[in-house]
Amino acid sequence: MKVGVVKETLAGERRVALVPDAVIKLIAAKLEVAIQAGAGSEAFLADEAYQKAGATIISEAQTLLGQSDAVLKVQPPNLDEVGALRSGAILISFLQPSTNGDAVKALARQKVTAFSLELVPRISRAQSMDALSSQAGVAGYKAVLIAANRLGKFFPLLITAAGTVTPARVLVLGAGVAGLQAIATARRLGAVVEAYDVRPAVKDEVKSLGATFVELPLEAQQGQGGYAAQQSEEFLRRQRELIGDHVAASDVVITTAAVPGRKAPILVTKDMVARMRPGSVIVDLAADTGGNVELTKPGEAVVTGGVTIDGPRNLASTMPVHASQLFSRNVSTLLLSIVKDGQPNIDFNDEIVKGSCLTNAGELIHPQAKALLEASKA
Repeated sequence: MKVGVVKETLAGERRVALVPDAVIKLIAAKLEVAIQAGAGSEAFLADEAYQKAGATIISEAQTLLGQSDAVLKVQPPNLDEVGALRSGAILISFLQPSTNGDAVKALARQKVTAFSLELVPRISRAQSMDALSSQAGVAGYKAVLIAANRLGKFFPLLITAAGTVTPARVLVLGAGVAGLQAIATARRLGAVVEAYDVRPAVKDEVKSLGATFVELPLEAQQGQGGYAAQQSEEFLRRQRELIGDHVAASDVVITTAAVPGRKAPILVTKDMVARMRPGSVIVDLAADTGGNVELTKPGEAVVTGGVTIDGPRNLASTMPVHASQLFSRNVSTLLLSIVKDGQPNIDFNDEIVKGSCLTNAGELIHPQAKALLEASKA
């Protein structure tokens, strides 16, 4: 079985789907590995490192795609890449079915067995395959560094001969993987940290990291797999009213709230931003899905009333070394779970396969993805 990895073509994408250490593991599992020349260059991985690990280097992406039994990618393939895949091939990648309908339909027509990493179920056995979580952790860490860089204050308490400097106050909205990593990073930098999440079950995790959990008199629903469920507009309106004082008192706000397959909920309105002190900073990690802040402009940093609102896109890609290492472990573990003795062995009764397989044998087979695609047409 031949496994291929191409250089990512999306502008600004610096990650690579497979690192040399993972190549060694795949070859040990009786797989052949081919890497497009320069695929790892943006993550500081030279072709020679892949060759030393046992991979073959191929210059042209189209050639590599056409001869691979399985293709590993970070970003969804474009239509040209889909067209180059051979019929019956396996693809493992982020596929974003709710916003990438044309490519998903093309994968079905090409009879590709495509696994979408966003759909990997959140069960214990699949934790090592959960690329959504591993990349969210990277983004949560980097978000705090961005905020610290933009904030005109120290994060930690400082007692100096020139006087005492009080610590920065950081509020993290959403305590999933990205939020928890943001909390931990802000605490390491010495900030006083508060966090809020609609799921009361994360309270102990927040407190274990040294932050204060903000409790609001609201009842919310937790979604499947530990994600937050989509809440009613009345719930979100009341939530915004109650969280406003905490936003106004903060020097930094990190927003991370997302519902898979849905537009990000608005947590911070323009009126709430107006109450913040000049010089305060907001980093909106939900910018790619519309943003948690009413004033967010995806991919830009805007200043209003002296408050900077940064909406970075594809933040994990800005740390390509470790992001690629983590992603590579996720995707190679998933691949090895559907391979036996060097050949595909896909069991559609397996919970992980059933949960993450998007297309197979010419059809879109994932019911939730079908529903999302239909909703995106409406």
